Amino acid sequence: MATDLIELALTDLSESFARYRLRTPAAERALAVSLRRFGQLSPVVVFRWQDRYEVVDGFKRLAAARTVGEMPRLWARVLETDERSAKAAIYTLNRVSGKPSELEEAWIVHALVREDGLPQVEVAELLGRHKSWVCRRLALIEKLAEPAQEELKVGLLSPTCARQLVRLPPGNQVWKRLGVLIEWLTRMEGWLTHAGRASVTPQDGVVLGPRFTRLAVVASAVAALARDFDAAS
Repeated sequence: MATDLIELALTDLSESFARYRLRTPAAERALAVSLRRFGQLSPVVVFRWQDRYEVVDGFKRLAAARTVGEMPRLWARVLETDERSAKAAIYTLNRVSGKPSELEEAWIVHALVREDGLPQVEVAELLGRHKSWVCRRLALIEKLAEPAQEELKVGLLSPTCARQLVRLPPGNQVWKRLGVLIEWLTRMEGWLTHAGRASVTPQDGVVLGPRFTRLAVVASAVAALARDFDAAS
């Protein structure tokens, strides 16, 4: 159950549960523009927890408001709920506004099962999903190697590939990801050798230049570390 709208200072809003959502800076910048032009169009959703108003929905709106100097307060709708149900609300509310990513779903499932100690069957009921769905989301956190989790977080690894990786031991996960990396580096080597700068416009070169500089630095570092690994094995 939610109360009527109340107005809260940004300093009264806590973001402890932001760890269950992916940051999207581009969306935050777009919302900041919208806030400046039109004001707040929809409330954030919060619940009272540990003497603070904890955000459940509206993390991007809050981040955007903090960049808009003339907006020190936001309208909020307060849920009358506990911590466990608030975590479930993060999932439920975001299914309405836009499907959460599989990693975000996995973070919430992991929190409910491992942090709050709920049985998987109960988590499935709480989220309105099947137990097998809960098992798959839990596996994304517990069976996926940490580097692969980071790649999934930033979009370098697709959820489909992640589901395939969780079936493998950590060593095999690294082996498979190395195969993908080698394939892409081979394609890049071929493009740089046979097309490269001649195939892009000067304007494209301005945009691509810093990325290729970064690629050179990272590739050199990885090459050195790979040689050390090979020598030690």
